[in-house]
Amino acid sequence: MNATTSTAIALALSLGAGTAQAEVGAQRGTLSEADILAVSPALDRYATVKLANDLWKRPGLSARDRSIVTVAAVIARNQVVLMPEQFTLALDNGVKPLELSEIITHLAFYAGWGNAIAAIVIAREVFAARGITQNQLPQASVERLPLDEKAEADRAARVASSAGPASPGLVRDTTDVLFRDLWLRPGLAPRDRSLVAVSALIANGQVQQIPFHLNKAMDNGLTREQASEVVNQLAYYAGWPNAFSAVPVVRSVFEARAAQ
Repeated sequence: MNATTSTAIALALSLGAGTAQAEVGAQRGTLSEADILAVSPALDRYATVKLANDLWKRPGLSARDRSIVTVAAVIARNQVVLMPEQFTLALDNGVKPLELSEIITHLAFYAGWGNAIAAIVIAREVFAARGITQNQLPQASVERLPLDEKAEADRAARVASSAGPASPGLVRDTTDVLFRDLWLRPGLAPRDRSLVAVSALIANGQVQQIPFHLNKAMDNGLTREQASEVVNQLAYYAGWPNAFSAVPVVRSVFEARAAQ
């Protein structure tokens, strides 16, 4: 952890929970206002006017959900410069330390091991600055949530049919490591775990995987309005092209569910 990042974490923490600033953040990552103004006054204006004072205050998605979506995006895209502020903001918006820990773990499988390890470096400093200890974090081995045996059998059969001929090991680990282990960890509610996966997929432009996970998210309680706002939120943190690439897929899921 370099001195600039440590200073940024301290500044973010000094804002304190419960204030407007702590709920929406400055949206400048580890940079100061002067840092951004020295290069792009327009970008600083967008950070303040459009992100902090508009996007983050829209009613279609709670501040906690916006934090989950944004944290997932910045980890998935390895945007280390944004992590200190967004991790701090997530904690201020009601994401528990154990939930943030589980988000990072989940994204090791949906965004890559290295991106999760990079996030650990930042989260460790944020946790230390807040006095968050290991007894506030999820244990490595926990009692798993109940498994929907029928739904899991259907999923496993589809994956075995499509991926089995190419990589039997991938099929095995998808079942044993992900859907019979990771997805059943209780530290993150099923809806929130799905929200993390969907956000990471959109952020990285992996549209082919969206239908399964968006349907799973909506089965777990994510509403259509909330899913729409997720796409809008991610346009700012993953870029308009990734958001627009996701739109036809998201729309097809909405239409298929409405037709049922």
